[in-house]
Amino acid sequence: MYSVAQLKEVFLDYLQQNPFTQAPIKLFEPVDYIMQLGGKRLRPILVLMAYNLYETNIKAALPIAQAVEIFHNFSLVHDDIMDEAPLRRGKPTVHYKYDTNTGILSGDVMLIYAYHYLLKVEDKTIIPEIVKTFTEVAEAVCIGQQYDMDFETSNEVTIPAYLMMIEHKTALLLVGALKMGAILAKASEEDIVHLGEFGRNVGIAFQLQDDILDTFGDPAKFGKRVGGDILQNKKTFLVLKTLEVANEIDKKQLEILMSSYPSDEEKKIKEVRTIFQKNNIQNLADQIKNEYQDKAMYHLGKIAVVDSKKEEFRALATLLLKRNE
Repeated sequence: MYSVAQLKEVFLDYLQQNPFTQAPIKLFEPVDYIMQLGGKRLRPILVLMAYNLYETNIKAALPIAQAVEIFHNFSLVHDDIMDEAPLRRGKPTVHYKYDTNTGILSGDVMLIYAYHYLLKVEDKTIIPEIVKTFTEVAEAVCIGQQYDMDFETSNEVTIPAYLMMIEHKTALLLVGALKMGAILAKASEEDIVHLGEFGRNVGIAFQLQDDILDTFGDPAKFGKRVGGDILQNKKTFLVLKTLEVANEIDKKQLEILMSSYPSDEEKKIKEVRTIFQKNNIQNLADQIKNEYQDKAMYHLGKIAVVDSKKEEFRALATLLLKRNE
């Protein structure tokens, strides 16, 4: 079994060998910019990890890993445009560095190139199932994004609805990455299901951790502006949980703050954070995040391979869900 660090290096080598340097430069330079911007490379690593549970020649899974990473970055480019976000991984977002029209078109071509890489899989008999799985995931991410946008103007968002949204927007791409790696390796249907459930629960926990970091993280490590969700009036788990457990005074104050766009943005962030702290929201968010982590570990335990092969999955999940960036 390869370690996570080794798999990341293998993928990064493949990424460097397949740059986006073709013409027209104004279309593909922004693609290369976002693809080279760093990040954890979690999704392509999960493709390789799932494949490596059953097979050793991980190079066979690299086109799928590349397709997943391209799609993930495509979604970030368009997400940043919709959120008007200035930073991604501590650097200017594509639409800030170039312009909005470039961001839209370069994102579009990334989606097309994701399919281009899926078709590079050597075992052509498996491509229809791989493409079907990928397409279902791509649709789910778009559905999740629409729910996220809908929630911005809705006063009826519940915690279950929010969890459903982040499952679509974040978790199902992890599910798809794991499933496609396992499908390519011809794993059993039972293992594919358990790998998918591992990814689903890790993905939801991962997004809950992201919610926590957006408010309580270190700006130098987080890579995005801390408090961005607050400034956009996003109904994150932290907001929804506060509205569930706080007294009427705190609820009313939070509702007023989360419908405002003041000139003093830092003051708003500080006031919302204070309400969260008063109501122990960070700890409550950690509790539910840990519940999803426990579910993920349950499904990991059900996968029919020797236990030693699962250690990298456990270590990666622990790293992701206890991260501060």
